[in-house]
Amino acid sequence: MKKYVQNTMDAVQKYIDEQMKTSPADKTREVLSEFETKIAYFQHERLIHLMVTLAFAAFLLFSIFCLFVLPFEFLIAGVLLTLIFFGLTVGYVIHYYFLENSVQKMYLMRDEIRSFLDPDKVV
Repeated sequence: MKKYVQNTMDAVQKYIDEQMKTSPADKTREVLSEFETKIAYFQHERLIHLMVTLAFAAFLLFSIFCLFVLPFEFLIAGVLLTLIFFGLTVGYVIHYYFLENSVQKMYLMRDEIRSFLDPDKVV
């Protein structure tokens, strides 16, 4: 997913830098429309990853709680489970951070294209 998001941002930035000023307005509107569709997909992906991240964070907190109430015989299994949930939670937080920042950069890129198409419109 990271590669797909980065490739999309790179392609649109390349269009903005190299072709937007010389392309017909219809071509720019087409690029903008496709970009807005992809932004909507990435927003959905971001929402799903937020829910998964929160779920794993809840599992982590529950496993930490269980460490205090489990009998001593299950302590090693509880610690192992806690470490697994900790690793998954950290991984999802890092991925969610990337998605969040990327989508916000895409908003700025979209605004730049829209202001080029309609310079009188305040974004």
